[in-house]
Amino acid sequence: MKFTLHFGNNTFPDFQSAVRMAKAAEAAGFDSVVAVDHVVFPHRYTSVYPYAPGGRLPGGPGSPLPDPLIWMAAMAAVTTTLRFMTGVIILPLRDPFVLAKQVATLDSMSGGRVELGIGVGWLKEEFSAMGVPFEKRGKRSDEYIAVMRKLWAEDGASFKGEFVSFDEVSSNPKPVNRAVPIVIGGHSEAAAKRAGRLGDGFFPSIGAQVDTVPLFDVMRRSAEAAGRDPKAVEIMAGCPDLLPGSGKDPRPAIEERARQGVGRIVLPLPRFQPDLEDNLRSFGETIIRPHST
Repeated sequence: MKFTLHFGNNTFPDFQSAVRMAKAAEAAGFDSVVAVDHVVFPHRYTSVYPYAPGGRLPGGPGSPLPDPLIWMAAMAAVTTTLRFMTGVIILPLRDPFVLAKQVATLDSMSGGRVELGIGVGWLKEEFSAMGVPFEKRGKRSDEYIAVMRKLWAEDGASFKGEFVSFDEVSSNPKPVNRAVPIVIGGHSEAAAKRAGRLGDGFFPSIGAQVDTVPLFDVMRRSAEAAGRDPKAVEIMAGCPDLLPGSGKDPRPAIEERARQGVGRIVLPLPRFQPDLEDNLRSFGETIIRPHST
């Protein structure tokens, strides 16, 4: 089992505290840290945030939320083994050429320690502010995934789609493996099906207000229908029984997640505060090392 920490960049938005966290997480044996994304924060919105009971974004317009890729680059520079994932970047709000270049550069310079978690977005007012159509955002995302993979894999690449078309272009540097793992985020059946068709991983969020376990089978059926091996799509999920202060034996919870096919357990960073180093060190000694794969 692998273990990941979520909400890296908005829990630790300044450089010094982020370095402290990243080094402590690496020393404890965590596989990776997740960084979240919003480009702008609309002051007035009616869209419902699906990952909190109140339906509102945590924090507020003045809360610092560093760009996930730049934050990840800074943290990759002060670590050697810790991996970094966007969880999730709002793909249809990004230019796929620019994003492909940024992610490939970061992966190349970090020695292949990057994963691109993507979502289609839920905050319609953010799309409106940026002049991006909210409709067809799922289809746009599918096409952008194909575009980025082509740019990462080939020189002289060509593509013809509904939203993007180009002929014989190259983008370098390439990622270490000429690909970056793409993790599909979202708590809907559409997200689960997209993960089955296109994803290297599936992350239905640790804060979804619905039971996400049935989505695992939706993903598997979608993968089979696409002629893919469902086991090739890594499933990520939360596990509240493992959090500091739960007072519960962690073994049954880890075993249950393993039976469900989960390969990576994702835990919220804020729950390890305020005694960050002590809690991460203890978690590494009692949970990660005995249960690592």
